[in-house]
Amino acid sequence: MKKIVLVFAISAFVLTSCKEDATKKINAENVAEASARDEAAGKFPVMSFDTTEFDFGTINEGETVETVFKFTNTGEAPLMIVSARGSCGCTVPEYPKNKAIAPGETGEMKVKFNSSGKPNLQNKTVTITANTESGRETLKIKAMVTPDPEKQKQRDEAAAKRKAAQQANSK
Repeated sequence: MKKIVLVFAISAFVLTSCKEDATKKINAENVAEASARDEAAGKFPVMSFDTTEFDFGTINEGETVETVFKFTNTGEAPLMIVSARGSCGCTVPEYPKNKAIAPGETGEMKVKFNSSGKPNLQNKTVTITANTESGRETLKIKAMVTPDPEKQKQRDEAAAKRKAAQQANSK
């Protein structure tokens, strides 16, 4: 019986305390602040590159080449590049670290490609993590790397040995 009375008392208290008009509790100053915050949250920086792809053409194996990708922040908020990573260790980007790029300002990203041990057609990417709306931007480079004759001879001999070993193991 005591439990029933207690449940009834708690229910009555909860129901009567909710009768207050919630609109009277709204502070106009807080509404204005929240509105400004929500409006600013929709503004993002935009990385607009002159070009997002670069072809080095034909280079010799062992050469290190570089290019510069120029960009402009065409968005409505400062741009911060968090990181830039090459698709392999042979592709190294250099970018403005810990520097906010204001709307309308320009920046550069230098990308170096080391062709050692990378014969034939090479397609590499640089993935940029930034505070843009998508959060990621991608740059592409490519090169036709003419193999070094001595290194190619060594690669061909190693491939022939592997093939011979595989054939011997399959018998």
